[in-house]
Parts: sequence; structure tokens; C-alpha cells
Amino acid sequence: MFADSCNTRTVAAALTVVAAAFVLYCCSAKTEVTDQIDMSSVPQQTGDSITAVQSVNGQTTLRAFAPRMEKYETDTSTIELFPKGFDVYTYKDSDLETHIHARNARHTDIKNKEEKWEIFGDVVINNFLNGQKMQTDTLYWDRYNHRIYTDCFVKMSSPQGFMQGYGMESDEMARNARILRPFDSFTRLEEDSTYVDTANFIGPVMRPVKPEKDTL
Repeated sequence: MFADSCNTRTVAAALTVVAAAFVLYCCSAKTEVTDQIDMSSVPQQTGDSITAVQSVNGQTTLRAFAPRMEKYETDTSTIELFPKGFDVYTYKDSDLETHIHARNARHTDIKNKEEKWEIFGDVVINNFLNGQKMQTDTLYWDRYNHRIYTDCFVKMSSPQGFMQGYGMESDEMARNARILRPFDSFTRLEEDSTYVDTANFIGPVMRPVKPEKDTL
């Protein structure tokens, strides 16, 4: 009986020592801690195939489309990125007038201060009603004042000729675009009478018929 009791106490003491050693090892092991996440670098909202439509008196005046939108929040601003392309379409009397396309866009809303649109990456602006096409790298859109502008290199072609230079400003429909510092430009002496609105025209191009001379 005495021997069995001693053996039991020996086993219990050994188990206690093992348990204590295990606890000491666990406490001494370093706990891995990940780096702190910067929440401003993580989109709080994402969306695919985003479409926005603006209308006046039931008629569509503007439509914007983006395959992808990522929204970021900071203490002072809200930023929306469109990394897969951005397209803006404007209409006049239900006809498509202007199409603006770019590979990227950024919308920044600085709280209680200002709103800014930046469109960049192979920007192409087509005004189909006047046959004008512009190309640049970066374009700024002042939505409240209905104005587009840039300080970058711009190429502009129309039935009246070709212009290039640095800096451009226009209304958002690109109806009265003006290059601020032009160079190496030319103007056609006669406006091309064969121009046709390719976005809205349906049917063959009709050329004016000259009256035949009297043979009498």
C-alpha cells in the first residue's frame, strides 16, 4: 500500500513538471502580429458596370459608363477610381453629340470644399454633330461650370482643318474647343461638303447634284 502511494505521488509530480514546462514554453513563444492595415488604401465600396444618366424634361442629356468603380474614403475626401475605362456621352435633342473616352478616371470630392474630375490615358473626344475629334493625355471636367480643359498636348481635327498645340478649353459638349498654344496647324480653304454625322446618320451619303447646262 505504501509503495503504491509513493508511485502515485511520483507520477503526479512528473505530470505537474511537464505541464509547467509546457506553459512556460507557450508563454515564451512569440505571437506573430500582422502589419496594421491602412484603411484609406482599401476600397470601401466597389461596383461593376456602373451607369449614370442625367436628363432634363424627360430627355437624356448625359450618360456615363464605367466597367469598374472603386470608392475610397479618407478623413477629408472621397475618391472614386475607374481603372478599367470611362465613357461619357452627351446628347442634343436626343441625338448623340459628344463621346469622351479614356482608359482611367478619378473623381475627388474634397468635403465642404470642391469636386474634381480627372480623365486620363489616351483621351479621345468626338463631337459627331460638327465632325470634330480631339486627342490628349489628360482632361479635367468642371461639371458645375460645364467646362472641359487641359494643359497637355492636344491634336484636333475637323472639316475645317487640323490643329495641334498645348492647352485646350471648351464647353463640356466640345462645341467651341480652343487650343491655347497652337503650332504647325493648317486650315482647309473650303469646308469638306461630304462630311456626315456618323453617329446619328442612317442611309447613304448624298452628294449635291449640279444642274446640267442648257445645250440649246
